[in-house]
Amino acid sequence: VLTKVAGDYPDTKFAIIDMVVEAPNVQSVVFTEEQGSYLAGVMAGMASESGTVGFIGGMDIPLIRKFECGFAQGFKSVQPEGSLVSNYTGTTPAAWNDPVKGGELARAQKSQGADVIYAAAGGTGIGVLQAAADEGILAIGVDSNQNALHPGQILTSMVKRVDNAVFDAFTAGTDLEPGVKVMDLAAGGVDVAIDDNNAELVTAEMQAAVDEAKAAIASGEVTVHDFMTDNACPAS
Repeated sequence: VLTKVAGDYPDTKFAIIDMVVEAPNVQSVVFTEEQGSYLAGVMAGMASESGTVGFIGGMDIPLIRKFECGFAQGFKSVQPEGSLVSNYTGTTPAAWNDPVKGGELARAQKSQGADVIYAAAGGTGIGVLQAAADEGILAIGVDSNQNALHPGQILTSMVKRVDNAVFDAFTAGTDLEPGVKVMDLAAGGVDVAIDDNNAELVTAEMQAAVDEAKAAIASGEVTVHDFMTDNACPAS
C-alpha cells in the first residue's frame, strides 16, 4: 500500500516502521532486536539460579528467531554452560494471540528448570508473564516496557524505541533521508527497561554488566549475531 501511495505522491517523504519499502521517497526504519535481546540475555544469565532460562516466541518466523538468538548469545556470555529452553506457539498468525498456550508453555519450561523466561509473542506473551508471576519465577517483557504488569516479578523488558524513530523522522521533516535506517543500540533503537517496577531485581553488578555490554556492542567489540543473515544461531 505504501509503495502505491509513495508513487502517487513523489514529492512527499514517508517513513515506515519495521518494514522495508523500496521507493525513492520512503525511509524504512528497522531495529536491531538481537542487540536488545542480548542485553536481556545478560540480565537473565545473572538472575538465573538454576542455569536454565526459557524463550517463548509467537509465530515461528525468522524475525522472532532473531530475538531468541540474541537472547541466547547474551545468556551464554554470562553462563557458557547454561541451558536455553525454547518454544514457539505456532506457525500461523493465531500464535500471537493465545495467552492460555503461552501460560502452559511457561509452566512447562519451569518444570524443565527455567527460572527466567523471555517472551516475544505478542498477546500470547501476556499469558507467559502471568504464569511466570504465578509460578514465582522471573519473566522478561518485549517491545514496550511491560515491567509494570507484574512489579517485582518482571526482570526487565527489551524495548524497541519506536518513539525515538518517529521523533527523528518528524524532526528531519523534508530532510528525511530515504533508504533503510537501522535503529541499533548506539542510535537508541533498542534497550532494556529499568525503572521503579524492577529496580529491586537489578543489582549493581547486573547494571554494570549491562552497561559494559552496551559499550562493547556500540564500539563493535562484541558483535551480536543476526539470525536473519543466515537463518542460523551459533549460540543455540
